[in-house]
Amino acid sequence: MQQLRIAGLVKESVVDGSGVRFVIFTQGCAMHCEGCHNPDTHDFAGGYLVGINELFNAIDKEKLITGVTFSGGEPFMQAAACAELAKSIKQKRPDLNTLSYSGYYYADLLKMAETNPDINEFLKYIDILIEGPYEVAKRDLDLAFRGSSNQNIVYL
Repeated sequence: MQQLRIAGLVKESVVDGSGVRFVIFTQGCAMHCEGCHNPDTHDFAGGYLVGINELFNAIDKEKLITGVTFSGGEPFMQAAACAELAKSIKQKRPDLNTLSYSGYYYADLLKMAETNPDINEFLKYIDILIEGPYEVAKRDLDLAFRGSSNQNIVYL
């Protein structure tokens, strides 16, 4: 059983996607976007390891949530573990939708998936992708669930 390196969890969030969401902040990001909202998640050696079963059990206990959000850090840097968790969610809690943030654009993820099939596996279990790096020059606080106007909501 895989483990996921995370920076932390929020069990009931209303700002990381629609509805009440369980949010997993993955640890590790190479992008280092200027003005990043979560710079403490950049260090790949930071945070702590947690088992996929343990994470799923924590999610399953939250009966008020409507979905699960993968944030970061960069979730696609741990695509295999995120895919395993997202698959468990879809199989065991089909009432929950899944959303992932990524600093990569969808087209870039598909290109990356040509050499890393775990990326395709993760995308297969994601309902919504919020794509694109945060760009401080394009900051827009009026956008739902995004920080800058270059970021897009992709329904998968």
